[in-house]
Amino acid sequence: MKRFLLGSALLFAAASSAFAAEALPAAVPGHPPVAVGPKLVEPHLHIARSNISGHARIALTFDACMGEADERILSTLVNERIPATIFVTARWLKRNPKAVAVFLQNPDLFELENHGEKHIPAIDKPVLVYGIASAGSPDAVRQEVEGGAAAMVASGIPAPRWFRGSTAKYDLSAIGQIRAMGYRIAGYSVNGDGGSLLGATVTEKRISSAKDGDVVISHINQPTHAAGEGVARALVDLKAKGTEFVRLQDVADTGDDKTTE
Repeated sequence: MKRFLLGSALLFAAASSAFAAEALPAAVPGHPPVAVGPKLVEPHLHIARSNISGHARIALTFDACMGEADERILSTLVNERIPATIFVTARWLKRNPKAVAVFLQNPDLFELENHGEKHIPAIDKPVLVYGIASAGSPDAVRQEVEGGAAAMVASGIPAPRWFRGSTAKYDLSAIGQIRAMGYRIAGYSVNGDGGSLLGATVTEKRISSAKDGDVVISHINQPTHAAGEGVARALVDLKAKGTEFVRLQDVADTGDDKTTE
């Protein structure tokens, strides 16, 4: 009896597995596999090294996505005369005219570049990235890029040459499209503040550990987050070490995934 029950159970399991396999479109002849979404990349970017022992050259980049300007970071950059590249969205520009004025009053310090119109991931197929819906089509990617650039020019900012999309993730076809529009795409090599979600101590340690040729990404739009305090401290730490700070427009660079070729 036990053998009969065991045999029946095995036959049932085998039949169930076969049925499940037949129920999958990928297992049916003539049907394509189940779609799993576009392949996304998060490009790296490095700048030309100084190649001088004990002398690190790094590029600080800050995303201004939405929200308010983080005066802890902005005032440190200005007071310490530290150059940086700021990626701004149209939404942030509209909300922060005073900070924009500071940027424009210090052209020797700040390079302003394009972070998009509405802070939508520049991916031309529908997908969620960290819960944010992508642009979803080539036309929507174009609008995100062109809308951001138009807002910058309307604010008195020179036409941008670099683009960094929301979440810093792309699919390869969107990268090709944005490059064809004349933009270089800004990746990074050091994630300084984890999307402004890290604590002050961890953020300071990450940014302070940047090496010769690194491009650091952090955020300048979250004044209530602890990460901003860590960013400000790290800037002072790096300056005390004799770090050379450059903007993206100042030096040669190398990006992967055909983002700068």
